[in-house]
Amino acid sequence: MQHEERLRIWIEQGNVNISQLFFHHYKKLGIQDIDAMLIMHMTAFQSGGIQFPTPTDFSDRMNLTENEVSMILQRLMQRGFLQIVQSKDPQGVLVEIFSLQPLWDRLVDQLALQANESEEENQKKAEGEIYALFEQEFGRFLSPMECESIAMWLDEDGHSVEIIRAALKEAVIAQKLSLRYIDRILFEWKKKNVKTLADVERQTKSFRTIGPRPDQPQQRTVSVKRVPFYNWLEERD
Repeated sequence: MQHEERLRIWIEQGNVNISQLFFHHYKKLGIQDIDAMLIMHMTAFQSGGIQFPTPTDFSDRMNLTENEVSMILQRLMQRGFLQIVQSKDPQGVLVEIFSLQPLWDRLVDQLALQANESEEENQKKAEGEIYALFEQEFGRFLSPMECESIAMWLDEDGHSVEIIRAALKEAVIAQKLSLRYIDRILFEWKKKNVKTLADVERQTKSFRTIGPRPDQPQQRTVSVKRVPFYNWLEERD
């Protein structure tokens, strides 16, 4: 995805606070503390122009022997966090360098997974609230069949929670609180590709500005201004 690619580029260019991103998530990736420290030293080496630091370079900065550094490097490569790739130096000479790109890929995947889990959790919460809203408007508990109908709107028909809530609002305005009426609204909206609240507003506004039909008598005086509504169960030519 485009935003993921930008994140990778920002990380490689040093424009993202790697310590925040990395330290918040490396444990979830299964990276040991000592391995994480070596990775941070590697980014520091590479930022300083040393693209292929040796075990000796790491050992000079860390309380590790060269053999211990070699074991960590091998472990990171075996687990798919680090790889050795070929690149060209400023003189155009082909050289080997360490690449942490696999780690950044895994980090981005972890962030995306958490975002998806959060979105799914919010969706489940919203779906649970829609049942409570129906019971509140109906003034009673929903029957198992009614609950199944709402579940079908969500799962099979693909209606969003906000669209179902808007259809319920239409039924309340029309004083026709029945799942049959709401189902008809959703059916008509789906035919007209109504998917957002903005679409709903345009759709209902167009119906409410049509005015009375020719066969409907117009009242001379109106004591109370009422909000007109569209009867979704009434067939129109």
